[in-house]
Amino acid sequence: MIKVGTSIVIIALVLWGGYALWEKWQSYDTKQVEQQKQEEKVTSLNPDTLPGMPPAFIESYKKAEEASKKGDIAALRNWLKIYGQRVDAPRRAWIELDYMVLISKSDPQEAKKIFADIKGRIPEDSPIMPRVKLLEKTYQ
Repeated sequence: MIKVGTSIVIIALVLWGGYALWEKWQSYDTKQVEQQKQEEKVTSLNPDTLPGMPPAFIESYKKAEEASKKGDIAALRNWLKIYGQRVDAPRRAWIELDYMVLISKSDPQEAKKIFADIKGRIPEDSPIMPRVKLLEKTYQ
């Protein structure tokens, strides 16, 4: 009699554990799918199509962007100091996010400050919000 009762308890515990494991897997799988969707939104968005960049600044920005890709981060920082206040959201926020990612290894505190500023400034319905959400865990 005791063996039957113990067997029933063990089977119930195994079933309960299996169900708990299934629930955990489902939540993990859902989070992974959501993150993948956010990454797809970010990669499908062309930053050059974002509004806010006056045509007069495009050429100088492209030069600063190219220089920063070659390791001259100061070029993008200087461009932001000179022209950044005259560029509107969401384009300005996108450029600042690019700069933030570039400096994150050399100056993580500054990168976090920039992220907090951007996140506090842009609305939830901004086209760059998927990128902000994607970077959120890293820079908060």
